[in-house]
Amino acid sequence: MKIGFVVQRYGLEVIGGAELICRQIANHLSKYHTIEVITTCAKDYVTWNNDYPEGTDQVNGITVRRFRNDYPRDLERFGKLTETVLSSHSPEDEVDWMKAQGPYSTGLLEFLERNKRSYDMFVFFTYLYCTTFFGLRIVSDRSLLVPTAHDEPWIHLPLFDDVFRLPKGFMYLTEEEKRFVNQKFRNDQVPSAVVGVGIDEVKDLKPDRFREKYGIGEPFMLYRGRVDTFKGCPELVKYFQRYKKRTVSDLKLVMDGPLIMEVPEDRNIFCPGSLNQTETFDGISASELTVMPSKFESLSLATLEGWQLGKPALANGQSAVLRGHCIRSNGGLYYRNYDEFAESLDLLMADHELARQLGENGRRYVAENYSWNIVEQKYLSFIGRVSAMMPRTG
Repeated sequence: MKIGFVVQRYGLEVIGGAELICRQIANHLSKYHTIEVITTCAKDYVTWNNDYPEGTDQVNGITVRRFRNDYPRDLERFGKLTETVLSSHSPEDEVDWMKAQGPYSTGLLEFLERNKRSYDMFVFFTYLYCTTFFGLRIVSDRSLLVPTAHDEPWIHLPLFDDVFRLPKGFMYLTEEEKRFVNQKFRNDQVPSAVVGVGIDEVKDLKPDRFREKYGIGEPFMLYRGRVDTFKGCPELVKYFQRYKKRTVSDLKLVMDGPLIMEVPEDRNIFCPGSLNQTETFDGISASELTVMPSKFESLSLATLEGWQLGKPALANGQSAVLRGHCIRSNGGLYYRNYDEFAESLDLLMADHELARQLGENGRRYVAENYSWNIVEQKYLSFIGRVSAMMPRTG
């Protein structure tokens, strides 16, 4: 089949969660079907500036069709509209908010309209952005959605009701995501599958290479992701600084990811910015544990990648997805307040055998559920099942 993957931004430099998942799935399914990616020229999700040239490109042998965004994101206007839609507002306010959020590309939407019968199927990645909100309406009769959904303020806006009813099928990352979406939108009658995503095998790990490059001799825990308020980073920093005041431990916190917020000066907190893949995995292998403070996760690749390398996880238990991962894998501890954070950290740092066993449990969990062979077959099986319900091309 010829399948169009629709996503807000796409490229080797784009490392966001849904965008990375889209690229990985495209790479793996291209062995079985003709995959084309339909996206914008944006590289940065904050501004949506047209950083990539418009036109057709090749990324890892996959055709990528990029279209210019009509305008960059006006952060001041978007902030005001966000305040509006989270209080008393009209349906028109919600559409204005969506267009202000972006990325809005007339060229992309016109391409879908002109070519909707040239593809057997369209797969949209993440529910939140204009590419999905407006694009789904054009090709709903031959569309699937990978929603990457979680319980966050925006998903409760009425304008998303149709987004979760239009597709002919849903592919979820976790059981918790599926349960939440079904309860919120009453759409459990729509065909769906929990497919997850594969975790690549990592080789040539050199933890000493990371320690030497960044001058870190002390034990450390590693956070990987945007250093951002929305990811729970202010609370993580606050909890960690409070923890350090009551312990003689020389533990440090390393925060690997783009800095979207200010982090206070602290000799025990190191923010190197966005590390490349080799540095990231060297850092994981050098760490004592990984930490994920986000309340809003639909999968958490960072946690799964830490488990693949045998590292125990410390996760925010207010996230149903992270809590579910920890319970099913027995690969980590979760916290819901500072006291549980501190007690869990004390336990992981003091009981090395427990930490090792949790890490091994996590490694086994990833191997049994998130190998690419397993994930590919889940995608292929579901795509084959729902394709019979879609109109033919031509």
